[in-house]
Amino acid sequence: MSSSVTSVTPGSTANPSQSARYAAYPSLAGRTVLITGGATGIGATLVAQFFAQGAKVGFIDIAQAAGNTLQQQLAEEATLRAGTVAPHFVACDLTDIDALRQAIGQIRSRFGAIGILLNNAANDTRHTLESVTPQSWDAGIAVNIRHQFFAAQAVAEDMKQLGGGSIVNFGSTSWMLKQGGMPVYTTSKSSVQGLTRSLARDLGPFGIRVNTLVPGWVMTERQITLWLNDAARQDIARGQCINQLLQPDDIARMALFLAADDSAMCTAQDFIVDGGWV
Repeated sequence: MSSSVTSVTPGSTANPSQSARYAAYPSLAGRTVLITGGATGIGATLVAQFFAQGAKVGFIDIAQAAGNTLQQQLAEEATLRAGTVAPHFVACDLTDIDALRQAIGQIRSRFGAIGILLNNAANDTRHTLESVTPQSWDAGIAVNIRHQFFAAQAVAEDMKQLGGGSIVNFGSTSWMLKQGGMPVYTTSKSSVQGLTRSLARDLGPFGIRVNTLVPGWVMTERQITLWLNDAARQDIARGQCINQLLQPDDIARMALFLAADDSAMCTAQDFIVDGGWV
């Protein structure tokens, strides 16, 4: 139950035959969107889907090769689609807050004030209670929650100048389900709700909405490779009300709604997309 990913999901880039089934959001066209952890998995799907809506998409990730590949792929699509702007990738270790701020500044310089922030990046590597050290604890907190605050801080003035904006912090159902085997991750993800609600109160007077998008167990390539087996499929069948594998596109469609003006009075809320497991 994670937003952590390691590779591009090929079927998740904009596919006209699929996207025709789903909503288009005119309010997203031309807006500058920042996506953290955008090079792979759920993040790559977010990049592709916001690009397909006509947004100007900047994304950052530590996975430089994957980020460059996705940027090139979508740049080629942009040449075939009038009125679209190719996404811009900045390689960055977002646990380094100075580097994060510089990366955000590069995207701002390229596309203008940032009106939408998707705090997607995370790392759900399994770990035992006994294995956690002060150093690994701090590292887990840094990648899973600390950067969300500082990314929001970095774009808040942009959104104030624009007269509003949308911040979507990515949570996880893992702590809600009392999932063990990764205590630093689940602790980090449980704190996202507190961050969302406090930022929503502070930024609401400026027309800035802040929500938590809470994915269930999303079948990125990482999840399929490392953890999807017969026992896991049985868990899904027992846990989810809808016994289908949750896909990155399912998460991206909720993110589009929360970023668009259609959700103008939605803030300080948790939006769970998990097939009914929680």
